[in-house]
Amino acid sequence: MTQPRPVRPFYRPMRPHRRDEPHRAATPLELFFDLCFVVAVAQAAGNLHHAVSEDQIGHALARYLMTFFAIWWSWMNFTWFASAYDTDDDLYRITTLVQITGALIIAAGVPPAFTDGDFSVITYGYVVMRLAAVVHWIRAAIGDPAHRAAARRYAIGVTVVQLGWLLRLLLPAEWGIAAFVLLALADLAVPAVAERPGMTPWHPAHITERYGLFTLIVLGEAVGAVSLAIQDGLDAGEHDLWSLAAAGAVIVFALWWLYFDRPNKAPDRQPYSLIWGYGHYLIFAAIAAAGAGLSVSVDYERHLAHISERTAGYAVAVPVAVFLLTVWVLHVRRQQHGAVVVAFPVVALLTLLAPLGPAPAYAVAALLVALVALTVVMRSRDVASGATVADQA
Repeated sequence: MTQPRPVRPFYRPMRPHRRDEPHRAATPLELFFDLCFVVAVAQAAGNLHHAVSEDQIGHALARYLMTFFAIWWSWMNFTWFASAYDTDDDLYRITTLVQITGALIIAAGVPPAFTDGDFSVITYGYVVMRLAAVVHWIRAAIGDPAHRAAARRYAIGVTVVQLGWLLRLLLPAEWGIAAFVLLALADLAVPAVAERPGMTPWHPAHITERYGLFTLIVLGEAVGAVSLAIQDGLDAGEHDLWSLAAAGAVIVFALWWLYFDRPNKAPDRQPYSLIWGYGHYLIFAAIAAAGAGLSVSVDYERHLAHISERTAGYAVAVPVAVFLLTVWVLHVRRQQHGAVVVAFPVVALLTLLAPLGPAPAYAVAALLVALVALTVVMRSRDVASGATVADQA
């Protein structure tokens, strides 16, 4: 006889998950959360693309990094919280939907941030998201006595920093970047301080899956951005873009391959878990920026960009090099050995040199293919010798 499914309550005490809970997987709400965040990622990458094509590189880079911080930090904090405390009651769902609303507000604020340096809408969306997170932490403090001190520190720390973000809007424009850096550092310090009484019970395998899923989504956004740029060229009757489209596809495919080449797992101890989690800011931002850079290369080929070929090449090469170096630090050095460990930084350096020659996007694609080929050869040797990931860690 079929057992009736339990009815989801409006409210249940927020009890922690076990860190060794089996079959801990991403929930539909978490996946919906990720998909809504891609709207903001696409806005940030799209505006970076257009600003670089217009040769507004300095302010484009600064505003992209600032905008992406708001997107990434909000996503990351929800992800780690949900790994520890997802109760899936109605109140939890409603609070999370408020956070998603904040992400959509952030997305709406990206264009004025790039064009006018006006971060007010992004700030309002960010504060909506973060104060909704405070509600989560208050519930965790009530429902989990063992980690109450950590939950309280999170709630207090997040609230204080949000007041700082709102006060930043009152400062003169020339103080904007300095105030942003100070407040970003304050935001980054909250988990490091809050977790000191004892780590909240996030699940390492679940966190690893969540980061992998968001990496896939950002890669998909990069593919979409390049496809749209190519389609615009084809619609305009410019049919000589197929080779560049192929090079762009190879670059994105290689980024996927190199990130997922071997099983990865989030470290389960501080400070390594924080370094691993924070480091993914560079991975996510670099992937989205690489898609924007490939779109810039399309603009250059169509004679729409007001930049040189070298600048267009660096729009691809710099984010790819950042991606390679970050993956090397967070994944490769921890889990692999031999020639691959040396190859990642070497290929990153060669990637930065590629724009000095002709056809930089093609050169970057060739370098990434060579690196992927090396990882395949080395992994085949490991399999033949019976080596495991655990042996290499």
